[in-house]
Amino acid sequence: MGQKVNPVGFRTGVVRGWKSRWFASKQEFSNLLVEDLKIRKYIKDHPQKTQYRNAGIDRIEIERTRDEVKVILHVARPGLIIGKKGQEVELLQNELQNLIGRRVNLKIEEIGRPELQAQLVAEDISQQLSKRASFRRTMKRAMDQTMDSGAKGIKIRLAGRLGGSEMARVEKQISGSIPLSTLRAKIDYGFTEAMTPQGHIGVQVWINQGMFEGEADDGSDAEAGKASKKSKKAYKR
Repeated sequence: MGQKVNPVGFRTGVVRGWKSRWFASKQEFSNLLVEDLKIRKYIKDHPQKTQYRNAGIDRIEIERTRDEVKVILHVARPGLIIGKKGQEVELLQNELQNLIGRRVNLKIEEIGRPELQAQLVAEDISQQLSKRASFRRTMKRAMDQTMDSGAKGIKIRLAGRLGGSEMARVEKQISGSIPLSTLRAKIDYGFTEAMTPQGHIGVQVWINQGMFEGEADDGSDAEAGKASKKSKKAYKR
């Protein structure tokens, strides 16, 4: 029986930073942890604004001080969250403040290369499968896009009733190298579920962004020159 370790948890605290950065006493810790979960769930599955799901939210980082909660959104298409003249950001910030009862400082950062972020690739595959696209063609297209963007390797694993078959099965494809046990390797991992009429299909994606050589984000040390680099913009409130 295989013993699998989540690549993100394996590297957190060693070569990757934490997604929640704050300190709390034993009495407050559990309440603040639930608060973080509420914030992430509210933004990802917003009850009214469905455009947030198409914005390509890769990760949500939370920092706390005594006075406020700083929420940093790493987004592929920030325009869908910012809105005209930043009105949507103001609304979302007020909604989060009402949700947790604390002052919230919302900051949005643009992701330069969404094809190198495993969670965004997994969500893109999930959307295609929900629209009844061929799963093999979808996997091949996602792998080609990621490798063309400069990744050193990618692995995609689908599990469920693929193609509407009677029996669930697993299909996986690998391109390049995926050294999961090498701590220096920047392995990004993403998971989501595709909702199909036949049932849920699990989508797992591993992307090798290169070797860790210091502080770098968004797979910036993946092979340069294979894709045009977009300037990384920060939208600060």
